[in-house]
Parts: sequence; structure tokens; C-alpha cells
Amino acid sequence: MDVRIDRKRLVEWASRAIAVPSFTGSEQELATVMAETFREMGLGVQWQQVEQGRANVLGIREGTGGGPTLMFNGHMDTSYSGQEPWLAHVPGFQPEPFVKDGRLYGLGVSNMKGALACYVEALRALDDAGVRLRGDVMIAAVCGEIEKTQHGDAQGPQYRGYAAGSRYLVSHGGVADMCILGEPTEGKVVLGHFGSLWLRLSTQGNFIHTAFTEGKRGRNSILRMREVLDAVLEWIATWEDDPENAYRGAKAIVNVGAINGGFGWRVSRTPHRTDLFLDVRVPPTKPMAEARRQVMEMVRRLRGRFPEYGIEAEIYVTAPGAEIEEDHPLVQAIDASHEDVFGSAPERDVTRWFSDASALTRYGIPTLNYGTSTGLLDEEYGENLEIDGLVKTAHVYALSAMRLCGAS
Repeated sequence: MDVRIDRKRLVEWASRAIAVPSFTGSEQELATVMAETFREMGLGVQWQQVEQGRANVLGIREGTGGGPTLMFNGHMDTSYSGQEPWLAHVPGFQPEPFVKDGRLYGLGVSNMKGALACYVEALRALDDAGVRLRGDVMIAAVCGEIEKTQHGDAQGPQYRGYAAGSRYLVSHGGVADMCILGEPTEGKVVLGHFGSLWLRLSTQGNFIHTAFTEGKRGRNSILRMREVLDAVLEWIATWEDDPENAYRGAKAIVNVGAINGGFGWRVSRTPHRTDLFLDVRVPPTKPMAEARRQVMEMVRRLRGRFPEYGIEAEIYVTAPGAEIEEDHPLVQAIDASHEDVFGSAPERDVTRWFSDASALTRYGIPTLNYGTSTGLLDEEYGENLEIDGLVKTAHVYALSAMRLCGAS
């Protein structure tokens, strides 16, 4: 059966989504647009109020019966607001869509409003072609996926990410037999991705006036952290080189993500505490409890090495990775559909970024990450996607739904 993607319609809807700001914590306006779209398409609509100002929306295309249920899942929150000082002047990081040289620009288009547009267009194309399926097809538009969390003074919905929406989704009726996540994967089938463990390390020191610091630099918590950081860098090398932390040929990685100590408005004092923050990537094959144990062993060794530094530690994110078997029907359907559209089989990949597959797989929903190119982020114009890539990806999604849910 001939299924045709309407390029103009796809770009128009994607542009509509880009034009609605949906920074983490403020997704509800876009959720309203999603609900309106689903109703226009004749889908059943389930609204999930996650918290004030934040919602998930589930659109359901009911099948004739007897087939499995497929979910398309995509997050509405964007990685940036566009108001960041280093992005405010870049047009592609604003909620103002535009097309240039065959590419669609605008805040959130690659991560991941472009995928939401592909889901919508795939189902519209099936309707246009008169395709009826035995199984249900869902589009789940969720809030709070971006890798961020509340910590310290950073409190509020704008910091509640790491699958906050998808965790709510699956515990409130949003379940399926399998799920496609349209994260930007360069058209590759992602068989697994790493998880994250976030660690705060602290050193303690004396809080005194500059006038009285002579001969006491050894008690400065910032300078103590300098020594601790050198030791941490030694441990990072062992974590990244450990074959037990590798997955399908991809090495683990650790990021020194933040450091905090002292008071810029009062450098006439030495700080009583300095904090170092690490993002430790964990392979999906390693239980988080085991990763935690190994990281805390490192902390204990630091305490033995620097007994006077008052080293404290806090693990405040544990977000497991996810994987899917290569022979799963979901992988086979994407393989066949991709080859139909692109003329060759898709490549395989393992990523070290996090996705909502973490929450979905742990609720018994096999999930595969497959989406269009991230697009090279244009230094002058910003976030963008190739329109041809969006059209082809939407086509792959439509064909995959037919293969997985069964044409009636």
C-alpha cells in the first residue's frame, strides 16, 4: 500500500511546535497544542497532569483488534530556553522557526520536536492512505526528559527532568507492547545507551578573614579540592578503561561537570566548603547498586588519603541505561522500513546520552531509539534539521507501524 508523506504539512506542524516555548517545567502550552492536534486527527486523547504547568498527552489511534500496541514517545521540553546569554543572539535557538537551504531551524527542532512532527505526520499519512491496523498506535508527548535534576538551591519544576514525564506516563496508563523513541540518532538503530550516576564530593576548611590566612593555606577547602581533583582524575582513568564498564565497544566516560566554592561577593573569606560534581556514565549491563558501591569505594579511598579534609559524598542521580536485543521485532521492523525508504540497512550505534528508554524498559516496554540526524549545529544560525531527513524518517515510522501492528 502506498503511504505518502506530505512534506509541506510536516514542516508546517513542526514549525507550529517550535513556535511554542516549552523549556523544562513549562511544557503545558505545547501539551495543549498536542491535544488539539490529536483531536483534529480523530485520536483518543488522554491528558495526564503531571504537576501544575506540566502535562503529558497521549494520543491513541485505535486498531481493529488482535494486534500489538506500538508507542511513539517524544519529550516536549527543550534543552535550552533560548534566553541564555550565549544563545540569545542565535536565531536557531529561539522559538521562531524558519527554513534555510532545505533545513528547518528553531529551538528544540532536533531535540526533539522534529520527532514529534514525524509521529504526527506518519499517522496522518496512514489515514490518507486508508490504512487500518489491528493494533493500537500511541503518540506519547511527555514532559521532563532533559538530563537535569533538583539539587541544593536549584529547586522547582524547571529542574525536574530525567524521565519525570515518562515515569508518570507508564504509571498512569501509558503502556504499550513496544516503543520507538525518535531521539536524533543520525538514522542509526541504537541498541543501547549508558545510564548516569551523579556524585557530589566535598572538602571542608576553615572560614576565616584574609588578614588571618597567613600560614593557613593548607586549610583552604578550595586548595584542598585541587589535590582531591587530581586524585579523582586518576580514578576516572581507571573507570573509563575498565572493560567491565564498556558496552558493545563503547567505553564509559566521566565528566567533571561543576565546581562550587567560596563567595564571589566576599573573597575576603576562605570558604568553609568546596563541592565537586561528577557525571559518571554507567553501562546498561551494570546494576546501579553495583556502580554506586564502586563509586563509594573510591570515596572511601579518598578519605583515607586525605584524612584531614573532611571529605563528604552524595550520590543524587541514579538513572540506569537501557538496551534492546538485536533480534527483537521492533529492530527488525525498523531495519526493513529504513531499507525501503533509504535503500540500505541502517547502521547500529551505542550512545552515552540518556533517554526515556530507561524508564520505559523498566516498565516492561521494549524501546528502541531511532531518529533523524541531529544536523550540524550551525555556528551562525543554531539548531536545525534537514527537511528531507524528517520526511524520510516519518515514512520509516509509518511503515514500521504497519509492520508491527498489522494491516487490517
